[in-house]
Amino acid sequence: MTNTTRALLGATALSVVAMAASAQDTTLTIATVNNGDMIRMQGLTENFTSENPGIAIEWVTLEENVLRQRVTQDIATNGGQFDVMTIGTYEVPIWAAQDWLLPLDNMPAEWDQADFLPAIASGLTADDKLFAAPFYGESSMVMYRKDLMEAAGMEMPDEPTWDEIKAAAEAMTDEENEVYGICLRGKAGWGENMAFLTAMSNSYGARWFDEEWNAQFDSDAWKNTLTDYLELMNTYGPPGASSNGFNENLALFQQGKCGMWIDATVAASFVTNPDDSNVADQVGFALAPDNGLGKRGNWLWAWTLGIPAGTDAPEEAKKFVAWATSKGYTELVASEEGWANVPPGTRTSLYENQEYLDAAPFAEMTLASINAADPKNPTVDPVPYTGVQFVAIPEFQGIATAVGQQFAAALAGQISAEEALANAQNLTQREIDRAGYGE
Repeated sequence: MTNTTRALLGATALSVVAMAASAQDTTLTIATVNNGDMIRMQGLTENFTSENPGIAIEWVTLEENVLRQRVTQDIATNGGQFDVMTIGTYEVPIWAAQDWLLPLDNMPAEWDQADFLPAIASGLTADDKLFAAPFYGESSMVMYRKDLMEAAGMEMPDEPTWDEIKAAAEAMTDEENEVYGICLRGKAGWGENMAFLTAMSNSYGARWFDEEWNAQFDSDAWKNTLTDYLELMNTYGPPGASSNGFNENLALFQQGKCGMWIDATVAASFVTNPDDSNVADQVGFALAPDNGLGKRGNWLWAWTLGIPAGTDAPEEAKKFVAWATSKGYTELVASEEGWANVPPGTRTSLYENQEYLDAAPFAEMTLASINAADPKNPTVDPVPYTGVQFVAIPEFQGIATAVGQQFAAALAGQISAEEALANAQNLTQREIDRAGYGE
């Protein structure tokens, strides 16, 4: 087991690591999520501090839901705790509109902003200015055990349907040996179970709101989405799934306990790394499933580095952001960990690099999934919002967290699917009316 995996499995809610501070240094406090690529970045930070001897780094590493709460509270109150924040595609345009983020102007020429993938950069741009730098970009896809599919006499299509996913999950489930046919996010959170379920619902013809901002959880499309999700998880999923998010499912898949895992494309390098994964040589990839309605269940996301307007070290913060999201950083990771493990999904040049394409069997499918996602037209029927696995309004974070709690309770068997959907409908409509949408 590598240090990266130990950090992922053993990360506490909060860990703070200071990097070589001295009295005369400028110390940058950086809030980040406890995902593998960010853990790796921390291990390489000495390369930055050695090149910038007047800057020290203090890391605040948090579980995803906690990170979202902490950075949102800090930036909304101008708390000034952080100089650099790891934030996502959802937050950047909303916070930029509030003047909470500094634009990334006057960056070094070699940083090459034009090289960022248009699908990723467009979600981080407001008024023609980039307000956060993508550290890695992702969509979602199916990761599956080729050996288990072969043993079942089945073959995974490159473009599977949800019915084909269900059949594969049934065939690969072996509870006696603790192999579960499918692992999906169950942990409550707008960026955890609701990211997956919202993307899944798009492929079922569901939507959060109609064009008049009426909540849609009382629709047949949402009923079918949640019913099929619960059936998959309760019949073919691991026990305790309502506590499993990205990192928990990653660990299960690496241990060989999942026949399939539908999640972020960024996970591909971790499940195919033989230092971390027991099944590294048996992993296949397919596009996220569909139902023949013209939309797949894949999302679009980037974890980015943004600089809050309240920092007292903006130039030093820009230096760090430029370093961590540069082509040079990509080459540093490649030299230390191999090309397959570099942060994916941000730069056009990476997908033109034959060394990367040869080392990463998932590269082309990752790029295809990212380019296929359409935040402006995320659903089968028209909607008044943008965003694939989220609704790009400030209120969504609170609403979707509450809805996610209802769906996690249904997965845990505490309430029925019908109760969860009714509760989701009522709370969503109440909050959206209170906020004045649709008037």
